[in-house]
Amino acid sequence: MKTANLAIVFTDIKGFTERTSRQTLEENQRLLQVHSALLSPLFNAFGGRIVKSIGDAFLVTFESPTQAVLSGIAIQDRLWHHNRTVEEAEQIHVRVAINVGEVRLDGNDIFGEPVNIAARVEGIAEAGEVYFTEAVYLAMNKAEVPSKEVGAYELKGIPGKIRVFHVPRAPYRVEAPDAGAIAEAPGAESVPPFGNLALARVAEASSQQPPVDASGLGQRAAVISQRAAAGATVLGQQAAVLGRQARTVGGSLFSRAMAALPEPVAKYRVALGAGVVLAVVGILMLSFSGDPTLRAIRAVERAPEDERAALAKDVRAVILREEDSGRRHFLLGRLTEATGKPDEALKSYASAVKAGSADAEKRIVDLFEHARCDVRSDAASTAGKLQLKRAVRPLERLMSDGGPDDGSRTGLFGLSKCDSKVAAESALKSFKDR
Repeated sequence: MKTANLAIVFTDIKGFTERTSRQTLEENQRLLQVHSALLSPLFNAFGGRIVKSIGDAFLVTFESPTQAVLSGIAIQDRLWHHNRTVEEAEQIHVRVAINVGEVRLDGNDIFGEPVNIAARVEGIAEAGEVYFTEAVYLAMNKAEVPSKEVGAYELKGIPGKIRVFHVPRAPYRVEAPDAGAIAEAPGAESVPPFGNLALARVAEASSQQPPVDASGLGQRAAVISQRAAAGATVLGQQAAVLGRQARTVGGSLFSRAMAALPEPVAKYRVALGAGVVLAVVGILMLSFSGDPTLRAIRAVERAPEDERAALAKDVRAVILREEDSGRRHFLLGRLTEATGKPDEALKSYASAVKAGSADAEKRIVDLFEHARCDVRSDAASTAGKLQLKRAVRPLERLMSDGGPDDGSRTGLFGLSKCDSKVAAESALKSFKDR
């Protein structure tokens, strides 16, 4: 088994469990999508690798402890900007905890005491803060990252006390690379908590395009505008080419495209800027044949992974205007799949089936052939719960053939095995029992 010395970052949303208990499933999905859209690009910008996301939690690794802390600082400032543009009930407050050490690499997962310590530190971290261990403090570049000791803690399952530090709030004055040289000034609440110290380093937060979006469209729209203006549109390479072609056609095509924009997108055309409008023209050109919304969803699927969430937000706004409940939930499911979350899409498909969508029934059955065991199993279970008669024969085939990864480890700690054959058999029994 391979090992590596890495910085480990854990994040989660404050009060997530309580919050989800009083929200609808759709509101919870929306919360997680916005959360991911805000955080994921910043992990990537500072060289992080997202190992996994479980509900509201991210586990991310960095080769550089300094970059890991800077990503946490950037996240807190970006959320500060975001929270100023939304109602209090929609605000997102996260905790960030960081440790560094030698971990075991197993496929796409990581294990070891450094991971456990990072998780424990997250448990004591405050929302809006960036906490890190003494190991990070000793390894990072203290000239780049202000720091201040919080205290020494006994963490469950960890021998001895762990010294924990945090990044103090801005504005601060750094006279020397040590914790004692930081002076916190009054009035810090009037500026981002960390003064855009790290956010300013992100390429998309240039001096001409500040990261704050005052238009009300939200933080992600500002990011989309900046990337589109630079030519790296969230539609991926194909849509970017189409957007540039549309720009050369002239004013008449531009005007027709503006008139054709869906209302939620057209509403923000000024705030988004010409770059995003041309990107949307690319979507429209892709949509001239076939279902335009499905074509837009396929554009999301083809886009680079770190761009999908931003584009998906705009497509989602169009889908939510769909009056037919069954079709709306079906399209939301397809969009969720396009962002790489087929297991979560099944929830939308189930809602669509209940609203009478035959397309959603077919899609659930199609997922019996998915490459991932957990998706096949969840699809089989969903078909059983919904009593989909059209799923009986496909379920029988799944029970007989299964999939190549049956028997793979699943769960948070890999303690259980996945078997889509068993899931199909269980689903079939539910038909017989009723």
